[in-house]
Parts: sequence; C-alpha cells; structure tokens
Amino acid sequence: MSTPYECSVHTHSTLCDGKGTPEEMAAAAYAAGVRYYGFSGHSHVPIPREQAFVLPADMSAYRAAVLSLREAYAGRMDILLGIEIDNLADVSPEGFDYWIGSVHDFAAPDGEFYAVDYSPEEFARSRDELFGGDAYAMTDAYYKAVAEMAARRPDILGHIDLVTKYGEKHDFFDADAPRYRKAALDALHAIDPAATLLEINTGAMSRGWRTTPYPAQFILEAWREMGGRVIITADTHHPGTILYAYDKAIAAARAAGFRACTILTAHGQEECPLPCI
Repeated sequence: MSTPYECSVHTHSTLCDGKGTPEEMAAAAYAAGVRYYGFSGHSHVPIPREQAFVLPADMSAYRAAVLSLREAYAGRMDILLGIEIDNLADVSPEGFDYWIGSVHDFAAPDGEFYAVDYSPEEFARSRDELFGGDAYAMTDAYYKAVAEMAARRPDILGHIDLVTKYGEKHDFFDADAPRYRKAALDALHAIDPAATLLEINTGAMSRGWRTTPYPAQFILEAWREMGGRVIITADTHHPGTILYAYDKAIAAARAAGFRACTILTAHGQEECPLPCI
C-alpha cells in the first residue's frame, strides 16, 4: 500500500520559477523515494512582470520535457504532466493529467495587476491601492476569486488560504476575525468534494514564511465535515524540498480528523492511510 511520502505533485522547475531543472527535480524525487511525481508549472498569465516566472503560452516545450522524463523513468517512477492554472491564466488546462487551480493575483479595472503573495510590500500595495487600505475587503475579494476557481472543478485546489502567507511575520489582518473566517468558509463551500482535492501545502514553510502548512485548522476541519478529501503537497521549487515537512502536513490532517489522504498515480487517484506522527 502506498504512503503520502511516495507522491509529490505540486512542483516547479526552472521552466517556470523553480530552482532546479526538470531533470534535477525528477532525480531528487526518485532519490527521496517518490513513486508518483507530477510537474505542475505555473500557467502563463498576461502580467508583464510575471513572464520570467511562468510557462510560455505555447507549452509544447514544457510538455516535451515532461514526457521525455516520463519515458526515462518508466517502470521506476510515474511522471505526471500537470499544470497550475492561475485565476488570471490565458491558457487552458485541457490535455494535462491533472490541474491545480490557484489564485495569486488581482486585476484592477484600469489594467493594473496586484499580487497576493509576491512579497509583503506588494501585499501592502495591493491592500492600499486596490482596496483603500481595507485588508478585509482584500481578503473578501481573494476568497471570491477562490470560489470562482473552485466552480471550475480543478483536480486540486491550491493553497486555499494563500492570503495568510505573511501573517506570522506581518500584522496585515486578524485571521481569527469573524469576517475573515466567513469569507474563507464561503469559498470552501464552493468546492465540490466529489470533484476536487484540497491540498495541505507546505510551500510557505520551506520558504521561511510560515511554521504551519496551508490551510488553517478550521478550514481543514470544515472540509472534513463536508466529506472532502485531502492531498499532501510540498509546492516545491527546489530539489531539496520535494517532501518538505510532510510530517507536519500529515499531523495537521490527522488533527482535523482525517485518517486517509489521496495521491495521484499514472492510473488515477488512490487513497492511502495517514501514518501516525
């Protein structure tokens, strides 16, 4: 029977904003004991400053690179062709083994773009210029965009509460405030538990912004009550973080009442038990 440690499918390489080549990322995954490794490059978006960090609109080279690695690792490790589709993406998820739906940016009526997770300074600029300094108006808008992404029924909903990324180091808003929690839970209830997995994502931990994974415990508990399923991901951008803090993610899932998680394989989704941590 498989374990969560054998699956890593939220990953990035130098083909978008990662620090390892596709070959280096696959080799690191294989060395770590991963059996099911998925590439999920950041989709193209029409945001000028993002062009160095996303895939080109023509994804043929990306597809070719991943499929070449699939052939190279055949019989040893499943290589899955995935993509992380941004809320402002101008490309389609069609033709991929799976897709992750995520919200990273806002588009203003005047054509300006504002990021949720680019930096604390950009977060503050978004709050001040787009939402008149009202952080809760910003979180309301963020979760509205999350709900719209959820309605598209992605295979995985990415880091649902990404808007809290800087919360441990910057006092932008109170994540226990009733208005904030309502917005988050409204977005959660827009997800179809039969169609979409909610990821428990350790990416902000490996990059030093958080000491706990996404999402918050109250979101995980509500998702379990909805009959939802979870998948453990590292949102890795570096060969050294393929399975980063999976033990913390598993502990969070168990604390919320989950006893199993879902993994992605070449033959589809598979349920596996969560080990005791």
